[in-house]
Amino acid sequence: MIRTTAVPRPVRIGTALLGVAGIATLAGCAGGATSSDAAPADTAAPAASSAPTSTSGAAAGSGSYKDGEYEATGQYATPESVETIDVTLTIAGDTVTAVQVTGDPQAAESKRYQGEFIGGIQSEVVGKKLDEISVSKVAGSSLTSGGFNKAVDTIKSEAKA
Repeated sequence: MIRTTAVPRPVRIGTALLGVAGIATLAGCAGGATSSDAAPADTAAPAASSAPTSTSGAAAGSGSYKDGEYEATGQYATPESVETIDVTLTIAGDTVTAVQVTGDPQAAESKRYQGEFIGGIQSEVVGKKLDEISVSKVAGSSLTSGGFNKAVDTIKSEAKA
């Protein structure tokens, strides 16, 4: 005779969340994805929201993006919470000339990783073409990179010439 014991509901929910976080972690570490690659829908949180904070209104030379400053919010899941970061990019001639990232960590560990990410992101993106930006890990933070990439994708959509 086989005996089964019911697993308490909090344990089932925790296990499910851990599984989702594991998948998100693996997806964030995959790297090499381009904006044309199909990506599974993120059921944990909306991808990002954006609004240009100011634009010059003129297209840069023969570029694909309008010059200006754009802001978007990217979200990503951790084992403890859903985190957000605000990303502001200044674009001139299809090139990122400035970046500012502001975190809003919900978990203690997220505070550390967001801080490290914010400290290292400038050297990864400033001076690069907007279409070339896709970070996978900055200063040891791979999950924050996923939120950043989602925000950048939203900014690309908003800045299209």
